[in-house]
Amino acid sequence: MAVVSTPATLERAVPAMDNAEVLRIRNDFPVLDQLVNGQPLVYLDSGATSQNPSSVIEAEQEFYEQRNAAVHRGAHHLAVEATEAFEDARQTMADFIGADYVETIWTSNATEGLNLLSYALSNAGLWAAQGRGDQALKGLALKPGDEIVVTEMEHHANLIPWQELAFRTGATLRFIPIADDGSLRMDQAAAIIGPRTKVLAFTHASNVLGVINPVQELTALGHDAGALVVLDACQSAPHLPLDVKELDVDFAVFSGHKMLAPTGIGVLYGRQELLDILPPFLTGGSMITTVTMERAEYLPAPQRFEAGTQRISQAIALAAAANYLTETGLDRIHRWEADLGQRMVAGLEGIPGIRVLGPAAGKERIGLAAFDVEGVHAHDVGQFLDSRGIAVRVGHHCAQPLHRRLGLTATTRASAYLYNTTDDVDRFLEAVAGVRAYFRA
Repeated sequence: MAVVSTPATLERAVPAMDNAEVLRIRNDFPVLDQLVNGQPLVYLDSGATSQNPSSVIEAEQEFYEQRNAAVHRGAHHLAVEATEAFEDARQTMADFIGADYVETIWTSNATEGLNLLSYALSNAGLWAAQGRGDQALKGLALKPGDEIVVTEMEHHANLIPWQELAFRTGATLRFIPIADDGSLRMDQAAAIIGPRTKVLAFTHASNVLGVINPVQELTALGHDAGALVVLDACQSAPHLPLDVKELDVDFAVFSGHKMLAPTGIGVLYGRQELLDILPPFLTGGSMITTVTMERAEYLPAPQRFEAGTQRISQAIALAAAANYLTETGLDRIHRWEADLGQRMVAGLEGIPGIRVLGPAAGKERIGLAAFDVEGVHAHDVGQFLDSRGIAVRVGHHCAQPLHRRLGLTATTRASAYLYNTTDDVDRFLEAVAGVRAYFRA
């Protein structure tokens, strides 16, 4: 499965979406059918949290109405049905990303998945030092002199856990810088990733710049150096086809609330051979084989990393969201959103006093655009747009180092999804064009 197709390839392979189809899709999303400040809602904040179609809402409600019970813990009818639905959802998500069933772990969100990995790697060093666990753990343990490599564009969720891992182990954290257009300095990446690199963690698509990173090229550099490769797929899994095996990454994370599902659910993918030797992060019930008063033995993945009562209804709803996206066609969604992103960037670039972050119009990007309005704070821009019924994100978007690199403290971000039309984008652009005059900037 191709991960990012060219527009020409997509045009030949799949029928394009259009405004008429998007308006039909929009009818599946109850929250979008409302007025905000007397204006029809234009929701352009899906990069932060997407909305839920009725089928997802109904899937979670149906679980509570028909089969609410703890999973893996009972022989009664409801418990069996709940467990089957829960594990069917796992299989759906494994298929969605091209993974194997046992390689798909439930988390609360991508942030938890990345922290799980960070602490599991810390525990690998502790276990290896005590002669506990698989002999291969020694190769995963970090120590002074080792290096963790990230990029300058990372969301805090894919930066701070690695900062803390470096602190706990004595390893050094390094980063691949960006060019002024937001692209990664791949020439420097090749020099930074080397024999000391133990972990390479990077985002598939930037939540600020909209840039799509060269995953396979970065992965090859990481693996050639003997490093574990961790992919933040939060801004890619909801929007374009994702095949973790083809990308050849060792781990990947994403969150359900960015892909039509409820909050409180996410997925960690990991290669089975790595998951089965990594020490667990959370410990307790449901992830053990034998417990004595002195020690415990742990199940293999995925249960190895799923202690306690799980996010059952949310997992079922996430599977319903994945089915909705698959049925619509992720190739088609990606193409439509890419067109909306180009429309946003081209329009913003034509407004005096606007600086758009990331690739210029005509360059590949996902369907979002972050921008600075000269003389007007991002929070004021957001409130101005909200007064016109347009929802956007303001702030540093959990990417302070990136904003600092670009000489900014905050920006406004508009992010589209499969339920946005070209009219939504045009209303947004018309409103942005009036911001500086309104604030007399």
